[in-house]
Amino acid sequence: MNATSATRMNRRLPWTTALALLATAAGQAGESPGLGEPLAPDEVAALDFTVLPDGRGLPAGEGSVGEGARLYAARCLACHGEEGRGGINDELAGGAGSLAGPAPVKTVGSYWPSATTVFDYLRRAMPYEAPGSLTADDYYALTAYLLYLNGIVDADARLDARSLPAVRMPNRDNFDHGWPPDAAEGG
Repeated sequence: MNATSATRMNRRLPWTTALALLATAAGQAGESPGLGEPLAPDEVAALDFTVLPDGRGLPAGEGSVGEGARLYAARCLACHGEEGRGGINDELAGGAGSLAGPAPVKTVGSYWPSATTVFDYLRRAMPYEAPGSLTADDYYALTAYLLYLNGIVDADARLDARSLPAVRMPNRDNFDHGWPPDAAEGG
């Protein structure tokens, strides 16, 4: 999918959701008010994914910290600042040890419980102007770079569907998320 297609999807998705809610509220779930543009099958397929904490759902591909640093400079720096700090949007690095204090800083390294969730979030929501417009390799690279900025992986790290789920996040044990699903049932 190219950036133009991703931007079109991004503009249409809120309308799709709003229309579905309006139709349901009006009791006309099977009818369409004829507004908006339908998504093409390839556009729906690009959004039809789920990445679980154990790595199920991760696509093929790989990316390195160095590749991620270059992508970050080109696509993320303007909003998130140098090395994930000081931008106009949320900080992505730092915050270690701050969660129990009076001014917690929730970053990739201080808060997030799963490295696969970082990948999933990036792919669903970034870059802001065209979510989902990068390749799987690009998202692996950006994830590697963010993990590196937080001291979680080394500068020479390469991540893929096999290695990403094995990354141990610093705040992992402070979440009770019932994962895997049968763990909550004692099995």
